[in-house]
Amino acid sequence: MDYDLKITGGTIVDGTGAPACPGDVAVKGGIIVAVGHCPGSAARVIDAAGAIVTPGFVDLHTHYDGQVSWDADLRPSVNHGVTTAVLGNCGVGFAPVRPADHDCLIRLMEGVEDIPGVALAEGLKWNWESFPDYMSAIDFPHAIDFAVMVPHDPLRVYVMGERAVRGEAATAGDVAEMRRLVREAMEAGAFGFATGRSDTHRTSDGLCTPASEATLAELTGIAEALKGLDHGVLQAVSDFDLEKGPEEFEREFDIVEAYAATVPDHPTSITLMERPLDPRQWRRIVARAEAAKQKGITIRLQTAPRAVGVMVGFQCTFHPFMGHPSYKAIAHLPLDERVARLRDPATKARLLAETPDRMAADGSSVPPMVDKFLAAVDFVSTMLFRLGESPDYEQPFEKSLHAEAQGRGIAPLEAIYDAMLAEDGRAMLYFPFANYVEFSLDNVLTMMRHPLALAGLSDGGAHVGTVCDASFTTFLLSYWARDRVKGERLGLEQAVHMLTGANAAHGGFHDRGTIATGKRADLNVIDFDHLALKSPHMVRDLPAGGQRLLQDAVGYRATLVAGVPVIENDTLTGAKPGRLVRMGR
Repeated sequence: MDYDLKITGGTIVDGTGAPACPGDVAVKGGIIVAVGHCPGSAARVIDAAGAIVTPGFVDLHTHYDGQVSWDADLRPSVNHGVTTAVLGNCGVGFAPVRPADHDCLIRLMEGVEDIPGVALAEGLKWNWESFPDYMSAIDFPHAIDFAVMVPHDPLRVYVMGERAVRGEAATAGDVAEMRRLVREAMEAGAFGFATGRSDTHRTSDGLCTPASEATLAELTGIAEALKGLDHGVLQAVSDFDLEKGPEEFEREFDIVEAYAATVPDHPTSITLMERPLDPRQWRRIVARAEAAKQKGITIRLQTAPRAVGVMVGFQCTFHPFMGHPSYKAIAHLPLDERVARLRDPATKARLLAETPDRMAADGSSVPPMVDKFLAAVDFVSTMLFRLGESPDYEQPFEKSLHAEAQGRGIAPLEAIYDAMLAEDGRAMLYFPFANYVEFSLDNVLTMMRHPLALAGLSDGGAHVGTVCDASFTTFLLSYWARDRVKGERLGLEQAVHMLTGANAAHGGFHDRGTIATGKRADLNVIDFDHLALKSPHMVRDLPAGGQRLLQDAVGYRATLVAGVPVIENDTLTGAKPGRLVRMGR
């Protein structure tokens, strides 16, 4: 046999942005060995007639830091064409760590990324202390490849102990030790270093994250660990002191820019989104990034392809009734029994008339978002939508729960209550709290088209009870390159480039991201005409019976990792060709 595998009859979209063209792709030993005309026989042939053939998608922003240690499939990313995922974003993670700090890091991840603490406590093996130890512990066969960044929060706790939790400033000695540990991790193949500076990120105890107020000296001192290396990126998330007023924006961006400037030959990426408290802030971020580029400082802008939102429902982590006494009295019941009680007119009338408490039924504090939701329910309901079986992520005000309530002559909260009871209480409502101020994704398109933009922010593995944005890749391709009728679209080649070649180049994945001879055979065969998302659904498959949202896709005829099919006809094959990618090796 000439080849191990050959993909025939498809339309190749090679990830460079070049025009699509018909051709075959041949694979041997996990490497692409021929593209276009591929004479010769193969042990296996995949018929791609009527389909497009793309590189595997590279997801730069996931949070599988815990899940990767117990879950070899890395769903839901694998179901959406992702063949390489980057972990450790936003400065949160699980290494380095001392045994005494296990619970501290669990509470941190539970609070910031909404991953059930009980699932983490049962699932994490903690067979590591240093970051290189962690890398070795997770370096076993998985469905897809993954790379890991050194997260600032556990690094800070490891070096500073309780002083980090109390938010104290790092000493010069602390910074030197953190820099040494990051260098050690980078030389072991870490992808880069990530920090989190968001005022909204909190531990499950309501505390600020350890690195949220790190000084400029600390950030630049740690970033120096990348000097002299031929790999490594920096990442940061910040809301740029949004709640402190616009006047603080410049001060915070100055810090982020100086952090990036420490190693100007290593790219930095930050989060870009349209925030409702300051809808024009994203434009200032773009302007500052452009100005930095003129000075030789590369700050790339991770941009989501749709609104950033949460799912609201009786199965979800978050819903507006969780603090109401009448709901708390039945919260322990199975969903079907809860729904039967909630459908009783007397229960409904009593619950809607109640003043909610600050405590949920399990004794935990009700998330602050519930208070904000209820305090502004009339406004929030204008941006609350039913998704349906074929989810529509760009709906007008006229389809909102507020408009529905007006049409029925009832209060918005009652309309929300009724909508959540649909589908036997399994209905989930969509609340797009960012990137949707104008009931349009036009600003998202402007962000995505910017030369500094990167496709990102999927948060795969995080916010598992409220969000399922690991489907961003499928959405970007199907909606922006085919389905959108409310405005302009992206070209197919541009959409694929954003998901593949552009992200791979940013991260230094030189062996993947495009379809060319000599590149790794990470590939997707996609029935583009029929590619579609299904509605999110809740499953209980996390350790300790924890629940999470999954979202299925149709249209993936095959996803290959190193030439091995891990998805066939939208279904996992069980193959595990993926491993930890050690950068610089």
